Amino acid sequence: MGRRAERDTVEQLLALARSGRSGTLVVRGEAGIGKTALLEHARNAAGAAFRVETLVGVEAEAQFAFAGLHQLCAPLLSRADALPAPQHSALAVAFGQRAGAAPDRFLVGLATLNLIAEAAEERPILCLVDDAQWLDEASAQVLAFVARRLVAERVAMAFAVRDGPVVRAFAGLPELRLGALSEEEARTLLSAGVHAPLDDGVRDRIIAESRGNPLALVELPLGAPPARLAGGFELPDPASVPHRVEESFRRRSSGLPPATQQLLLVAAAEPTGEVALLWRAAAHLGIAADAAAPAEAAGLLEIDSRVRFRHPLARSAVYGVASPADRRRAHRALASATDPSRDPDRLAWHRARAVLGVDEEVAGEVERLATRARDRGGLAAAAAFLQEAAELSSEPVQRARRALEAAEAKHRAGASEAALSLLGVAAAGPLDVSERARVELLRAHVAFHLRRDPEVPGMLLHAARMLAPLEPALSRETHLHALDAAILNGGDAVGIAEAVRTAPASESPARPVDLLLDGLATALTQGYASGVPQLRHALEAFRDGAYTGPEPDRHDDAWLWLAGRTAVGLLDDELVHALATRNVQRARTAGALATLPTALNLLSITSVLMGRLGRATELAAEAATITQATGGVQLPHAQVILGAWRGDEAATTALTASTAQDSTHPDGSTDAAQAQYALAVLHNGLGNYPAAQEAATSACRSPELALRSSSIPEYVEACARAGTPELAASAVDQLGSRAEASGTRWALGTAACARALTSTGPRAEDLYLEAIEHLESSLMGAYTARAHLVYGEWLRREGRRKDAREQLRTAHGSLSAMGAEAFAARAARELQATGEHPRKRSVQPADTLTPHELHIARLVATGATSREVGAQLFLSPRTIEAHLRSIFAKLGITSRRQLREVSLP
Repeated sequence: MGRRAERDTVEQLLALARSGRSGTLVVRGEAGIGKTALLEHARNAAGAAFRVETLVGVEAEAQFAFAGLHQLCAPLLSRADALPAPQHSALAVAFGQRAGAAPDRFLVGLATLNLIAEAAEERPILCLVDDAQWLDEASAQVLAFVARRLVAERVAMAFAVRDGPVVRAFAGLPELRLGALSEEEARTLLSAGVHAPLDDGVRDRIIAESRGNPLALVELPLGAPPARLAGGFELPDPASVPHRVEESFRRRSSGLPPATQQLLLVAAAEPTGEVALLWRAAAHLGIAADAAAPAEAAGLLEIDSRVRFRHPLARSAVYGVASPADRRRAHRALASATDPSRDPDRLAWHRARAVLGVDEEVAGEVERLATRARDRGGLAAAAAFLQEAAELSSEPVQRARRALEAAEAKHRAGASEAALSLLGVAAAGPLDVSERARVELLRAHVAFHLRRDPEVPGMLLHAARMLAPLEPALSRETHLHALDAAILNGGDAVGIAEAVRTAPASESPARPVDLLLDGLATALTQGYASGVPQLRHALEAFRDGAYTGPEPDRHDDAWLWLAGRTAVGLLDDELVHALATRNVQRARTAGALATLPTALNLLSITSVLMGRLGRATELAAEAATITQATGGVQLPHAQVILGAWRGDEAATTALTASTAQDSTHPDGSTDAAQAQYALAVLHNGLGNYPAAQEAATSACRSPELALRSSSIPEYVEACARAGTPELAASAVDQLGSRAEASGTRWALGTAACARALTSTGPRAEDLYLEAIEHLESSLMGAYTARAHLVYGEWLRREGRRKDAREQLRTAHGSLSAMGAEAFAARAARELQATGEHPRKRSVQPADTLTPHELHIARLVATGATSREVGAQLFLSPRTIEAHLRSIFAKLGITSRRQLREVSLP
């Protein structure tokens, strides 16, 4: 009735799917406003042309990991064999169909995306998700991920979400808000729904009190005594129409026979809607089958193939009005009626709700339920069950242990504030020394996560010392966490490094993480040169996967990001590229979408330094897209460095200003120093040398090896070009010392270039030529191009215009091709000063491709199939095909073979 604009929006969504595209719509509004009716309109409008799959969230199901997703996917699982093996396995483990390592929830999301896409090959699919606010967290995250990755699968998804606490997973998806019906529409609906005669004044009052809410218009009169319909209607609180509707359902249920009320309560307490289970529980309570008739006659309940309440408000009304004792009795009956071999999870859940006070046996059952949820990848569900197990525990030792495990699970699930309160429960109980250490360790991690507390390094160090005699390997990792936190926070990294010397000795053979800890501590306490051999050994171990002890992947992968940063600090181009590439490959293979953006950021930054700014843009764009799809926090690191090297003053300045305003990135922190490094690069490119000098001075103060090694060359160039080369003398010496210790072509070339910038006469020229020779043998093309630039500038100032042109021409061509526009413009100005007009780079067809299209084109050009590309980029094959059509049109080609012949930047 009415809702013409809203119906048009739904029909446009369906038309999009019919045309070969995909779309998503989140319908929001208060309870009873018509969200379900709009979804039903979508179902009817889809007709036989669509396959329709439906999921209805149930409040009592919200603790069961992937329960909602299984409801939606169950009819499609016959197609699961078509999925790549890792995706098939992830889905099977998530649904409890097989044992295995807990899958990454976004790998489950990719499997779901491809499962739906496979089914949509036959005909378009419409996925309807009602009451999505009650989905379990894992299902909500997966479905939101799928919705964000849909492009060309012929899939339409519609979610109905009730007003109230924000469901973060759906934030940012296309939204349609349902408002009140117009007065005319309300009158029509009221007349159709109420067959008793209504006084005009009563009708006007009902319409006013219902405030255009369709459910209120239908239900409020049904719950009112006939006398009121004839001449009076109480005036409710105008701000609580859904509450009034719920109260109406409550009044109607309370007037039913006691056996019927008891049956309604059992139905309300059993969220699956299984008819046989309801009657088994009813028999346990001595309720006869005819007790259902009054509830059905009152329009509260319907029992056919499933048990259905008229509206979720009716279910909540029935459950809410019952006494705690009656609720426990209902859950006890349901527990008795549940098959322990077929559904142990539901049995434990009902038994927990049947307990008055504490029960150690039931607490153990709920803890085992938490373990099963965790094994399926439902970390949030596991955390909730562990918390419940702690609350049910009668033994203080068990309560404290379970509270600690619940706190750890809450933190890993992203609920760090909740973890803190559980830590308080754990700390108040009897804990052994190991558990006390875990409490302190978790407090430190939570403090770092929530507010980058400057006390965190000390807190971590304290926890590491407590762990030393108990868990030496974990103690060493905690020492490394403390050291990394001090560096990131801008704290006393040297002091923490000194304390690391008291860490337990590493096991034999030493893990890569042990080698990294020792190397960083040595570099910070005894000097860069002393730490290089140990650090290189550590990084080579990360690169080669040399450690063969138990669970190597869990330890190594967590530290690949730090290993890659450290390789930049050593100015080791080959190790930087190898570690950054491995980090991305490992994350892709594991389907670890939560960590992939971090890995992509590092590889993007590496690509910038290599002079592959186009590739860096693709990687940064992919990281941003995946972060948006997974609901994570956007990482600015690659974007700010990319903007600086591109010479994009507006973007770089905005990103660095945002960092400066963020209280979690105080002066001295790595993020703040990285912003200053970016400004130094930007201003050196633009020729604003005093500004570059100021920014580089700040960046060089960072204790972080990578930032200091990267910032010193920027400082030297800024000083030399600002006319104060004498200020750079100590920096040149420091860079020379680092290059000697490192010994790589990148390091030696960078140091030679720095010496050349602060030298004169033949000595300067020899150093420029030495720098170019070294850098041309390295992977770092951006540094090579800049070496040609500064050499050309020096030659022009020496009056050697012809020689200068050759170097400046090389610099300009390279810098233009890679997209370093500010440095290219600087080279162009110098060329013009020699009397030569630089050639403008001709526009290439590939320049019209978006970063995402360029990434796909590059992969397809290697011979990869659409399915292989889709698996790598976490997209469906049909979406890859749609992007290829756009790529072919822009490039003026018609085949994959022709794509291999196109020059891609």
